Amino acid sequence: MIKKLCIGCIIELTFLLLFYEMCVAQDWNGSLADLLRSQPNRFEKVMRNPAKHRLQIIYTQIDRDAENQPQFHSFTFRNNDKEYFYPASTVKLPVALLALEKLNRLQITGLDRDTVMLTGTDGNPQTMATEDKTSTDGLPRISQYVKKILLVSDNDAFNRLYEFVGHDSVNRSLAKKRYNKSRIVHRLSIALGPEANRHTNPIKFVRGDHTVYEQPGAESTWVLKADIPIRIGEGDLIRGKLITGPKNFSSKNCLPLQAMHDVVKNVIFPKQSGDGNFDLSQSDRDFVYRYMSALPREGGIAKYVDPQKYPDAHVKFLLYGGEAKSIPTNIRVFNKVGLAYGFLTDAAYVVDFKNKIEFILAATIYTNANQIFNDGIYEYDEIGLPFLMNLGQAIYELELQRKRIHQPKLNRFEKYRFPANTN
Repeated sequence: MIKKLCIGCIIELTFLLLFYEMCVAQDWNGSLADLLRSQPNRFEKVMRNPAKHRLQIIYTQIDRDAENQPQFHSFTFRNNDKEYFYPASTVKLPVALLALEKLNRLQITGLDRDTVMLTGTDGNPQTMATEDKTSTDGLPRISQYVKKILLVSDNDAFNRLYEFVGHDSVNRSLAKKRYNKSRIVHRLSIALGPEANRHTNPIKFVRGDHTVYEQPGAESTWVLKADIPIRIGEGDLIRGKLITGPKNFSSKNCLPLQAMHDVVKNVIFPKQSGDGNFDLSQSDRDFVYRYMSALPREGGIAKYVDPQKYPDAHVKFLLYGGEAKSIPTNIRVFNKVGLAYGFLTDAAYVVDFKNKIEFILAATIYTNANQIFNDGIYEYDEIGLPFLMNLGQAIYELELQRKRIHQPKLNRFEKYRFPANTN
């Protein structure tokens, strides 16, 4: 009897907590700190010491006028370009956009995202890419690389686009577009020094036996790194040997949360993006929107349809924690995630067609309790992913309660909903 009573009390207490959180959401005062602290069952573990977790959040409300033009109002928590976090795979989105932009600016007949792209080498330790087993004919293309980046965050696909755009062009473009303090200076998942990463492969685009465009290998002399050392942690496991002392990230990629938030905002809302706009054709934008929001099984690539290996939320951390087996069809998440060294990041435009809501949310969190890098011991599942899932859900609940003068007309994104044709 006592056991049954206790279970009943727990159920009642859980219900009361959820009811209280919904009330808080309805009466939100505009402080993300207060919102997080008001929901201890979701956020207490991280909010005990947000600085330890290097937590940063940007939440942007979107209000439409009578002509459906968006207006943006942002709220932040600990957003600080000077507090470094390793961006991991989030750098793939701007590089994918820059690759499509470069194709458009070359203006060469027969050269587009579906032209076969053959990557060669002109010295060690470069590697060739003359086939792609995920494509229907086994040949690599920029379109296939972009798909793989957006569907499952493929590392090699990023490396090939980085080589195509080039070290100099990537970083000069980011600076020109005012993505401040950003630098993308190395490939992913392969250990190369700074000099080797500034050296990019020769590339040839072909249609049948005809060469459409040839790009020689290039070597950048522009050494990009942080002005001061960025020391984090207490040790680094390198080839099985523990190197004690903080790891220096000053020569690593850097994409501040504000920059990542703005990349997502600007690609979704190009008319409002100003200097941050990416020069894409409408066809390219449709392509990016489709795969930026697609679930792995929707991408038309047989390798990614296994729900055990690639659940719907595989690269959807906010709202769904990276593990949800299914996502409601009325919700689309246009996003890019990153996960490495204990850092987890997601930046997303979320739209709910049924409830007529939309918002932008970006967040990063650090989960490395033992402060050792490359030992594979990070609290992704225990802390990071649950936090991002709960954060997305808390903001979504806030949006459900929020009053709007004009409901958004979201029909321009309707065509990217499953089961629309994704070929």
